[in-house]
Amino acid sequence: MSTEEITSIHECAEAGNLDGLQKLLLQNPSLLNQTSDALMLETPLHIAASVNKIEIIKYLLDWEGPGKVELEAKNAYGETPLHTAAKNGCNEAAKLLLGSGVNIEARTNNSMTPLHLAVGYALRSGDNSIVITLSEYNADCSAKDDEGMIPFNYLPIGLQNDELVKFLKVDAPTQTDNSATPIYSKMLHSKAGHRINKIMGIVSSGNLSPANYEEKINKIMGMMNTSGGSRPENYKEKIKEFVEKVNTSKTGQSYEECIKQFVLEMKNTPGKSRPGNNEEHVNETGQSNTSGSSFTGNGSQDDEDGIERKMKEFDQELSKMVGLHELKLQLKKWAKVMLMDEKRRAMGINPGPRKPPHMAFLGNPGTGKTTVARILGKLLQSVGVLCSDSVTEVQCSDLIGESIGQTGPKTKKKIEEAMGGILFIDEAYRLAPEHSTKDYGVEAMEEIMSAMEDGNIVVIFAGSTEPMKRVFSSNAEFCKRVAHFFKFDDFTCNDLAQMVKIKMSEQNENSKLYGFKLHPSCTSGAILKVIEKNSTKKLRNKLNAGLVDQMLNNARENLDSRLNLKSKGDELLTITLSDLRAGLLKCYRRE
Repeated sequence: MSTEEITSIHECAEAGNLDGLQKLLLQNPSLLNQTSDALMLETPLHIAASVNKIEIIKYLLDWEGPGKVELEAKNAYGETPLHTAAKNGCNEAAKLLLGSGVNIEARTNNSMTPLHLAVGYALRSGDNSIVITLSEYNADCSAKDDEGMIPFNYLPIGLQNDELVKFLKVDAPTQTDNSATPIYSKMLHSKAGHRINKIMGIVSSGNLSPANYEEKINKIMGMMNTSGGSRPENYKEKIKEFVEKVNTSKTGQSYEECIKQFVLEMKNTPGKSRPGNNEEHVNETGQSNTSGSSFTGNGSQDDEDGIERKMKEFDQELSKMVGLHELKLQLKKWAKVMLMDEKRRAMGINPGPRKPPHMAFLGNPGTGKTTVARILGKLLQSVGVLCSDSVTEVQCSDLIGESIGQTGPKTKKKIEEAMGGILFIDEAYRLAPEHSTKDYGVEAMEEIMSAMEDGNIVVIFAGSTEPMKRVFSSNAEFCKRVAHFFKFDDFTCNDLAQMVKIKMSEQNENSKLYGFKLHPSCTSGAILKVIEKNSTKKLRNKLNAGLVDQMLNNARENLDSRLNLKSKGDELLTITLSDLRAGLLKCYRRE
């Protein structure tokens, strides 16, 4: 089965090309449940459901050929086709799937049901129809995700949407009282306020009992312990008192009063400050301020100009990189979603808890993975997700010990160094070796998975695509923790030619090529021809940008070898096309 066939059927599903899809399936029925690629694992039904292509969905559901469409197939995020319809507001698609008997309570990797995702769409768009449809099919409004949140808990306090509240409300105190004081309202719209929403999710799903009391208290204490900022000396007692008050409140107003009092006490009571976290505080005028830097200015500025500026600066940073067109589009799309959520938070709309965007960077060496990580570090600090833009680069040898008992401490040490910023694990596939009698990488992965829950670190797993698949399957928690996969394509000959010109024009004083220049005959077109004629695709894909470094260093050596001691002036510093050709051939001979 060719990659072209696989791509074609998913393109047909996305475009609503029923004739094309029918033709492909009649030729090759095994494409019915074929996944899109090794990363996203989406079937044609996933794709069609996510874009509301009704005719495609009907055809797949009514398929009469060999095999049967998999209604509960899951993509890399653990989403079924119903999940993809729900999160994109595809109401007609959802109705078709529900009518075919799909599991309305299916869970994603982080235990979200389609109703959880539908709430997110409703808050973003103002369209409640997908929530209403799921409710009419008796979706469980009390289902909890891994954060302990039921769908109702994702509604921001004070939300004026009676219809949405009506369909999501369970036997819990209401969240619709809008009588908050200005400072309280501002607090709820801050990062601390979103944490209060999460706390409400813990305490609002059932009364206290000996069986769940300790669990609830411990969860809330854990959240307060990892949040940074200032907290009262007796915060444990205050949390306990808060939970008890909430669970004894009989009306929405008294429930709101409990939360209001808790917020103000946690803000105003003198306590210990926990350094190192980018925590938001609210002053007496209701204004918030955040420590930490951004691309240009304070990371807490969520006004429209600030958000647009962050996006523009992110775009500018990416544009400095040669090639990688598809990757840049993916990164911009991801960044836009994150920044739009920041705008919603500034409006008082809670799009859900901020979670560290752990990622996997897939591609050959030299494709810019580390550079992109540094750019992301700046963006994540600017919006307050991280308190530092630092990127701690490690190899697997920095994490794995040579004997039993060494791996855990080594891994923890590197995690501690990276806290507050990005931990970038290069060649991460070495954590899951293909053949090994000493599998210490498993211990390292467990330490890393645990740290990823902290909320004060972003982990990026980087490596070549094929061996990285071992990492995906080596730890059951991997796809739950890592939500973003980015593919780095190999550079083209034209990309490499551009890099040669750029590197020679931007040398710093520490470079071996500082002061050197290219001969006027070394135009971009001429360099392109040298690369095309004197290197193989295998070599280019193996080294990518690294090939340019080796080529230029070898070219300088060739320059030295062809000059004599009487040479002087520009002759000593000018690299010619013949030098570049010789430098590249030296790389080829080493292959």
